[in-house]
Amino acid sequence: MTPKYHRILLKLSGEALAGEQRFGLNENVVARVVDQLVKVHEMGVQIGLVIGGGNFWRGRQGTNMDRTTADHMGMLATVMNSLAMMDAIEQRGIPTRVQTALIMTSVAEPYILRKTLHHFEKGRIVIMACGTGNPYCSTDTAAAQRACEIDADVLLMAKNVDGIYDSDPAVNPNAKKYDHLTFSDIINKGLKAMDTTAATMCMENHVPVLAFALDEKDSIVRAVCGEKLGTLISNE
Repeated sequence: MTPKYHRILLKLSGEALAGEQRFGLNENVVARVVDQLVKVHEMGVQIGLVIGGGNFWRGRQGTNMDRTTADHMGMLATVMNSLAMMDAIEQRGIPTRVQTALIMTSVAEPYILRKTLHHFEKGRIVIMACGTGNPYCSTDTAAAQRACEIDADVLLMAKNVDGIYDSDPAVNPNAKKYDHLTFSDIINKGLKAMDTTAATMCMENHVPVLAFALDEKDSIVRAVCGEKLGTLISNE
């Protein structure tokens, strides 16, 4: 298989890594993701990862906790996922670095764009944790920002559903799936596939987004190779 993209930013949801147990990390899911990352890396594709933290902590989880405090806890959850993914990838022999937007040098490097690009040139996978480092910003926004900063050819968003629908397919069996949308569609239709800040950032910087299902066989590899799946979001 021939890759369509040279450099990608892959956004993984924490919930997807939990699998059916819906909390923590499912070793089988992690192993399937790593298998695909190994294949993509062997194609010569440069890989950046942003991983959510919803499998450990999501928002204020029904409490009246201060939003800033809750968001910082969510950032720490992304570090747990990132360290676990780094370990799993390195067990397959691929050097990997975790970089964090919050400074915690005992466990990871600080996020510095030039260091990220240097790691890519050295054939390393880079996992970017702690979102943007700011509360009130989702990991979707962080993924969009990192994709723009590293000049990624595409932002791949691996989700629990196989694309973007006009309504929730789990609730509405007649929900319509979109094969292609513009960023303006996402914003104007109020679709929940990605937040408006992330959509606007990708639109302004001409970074296409592909939303697809993580649990489909070899979906990450197929997405990197340009196979038609999921929903493509672009400026046109």
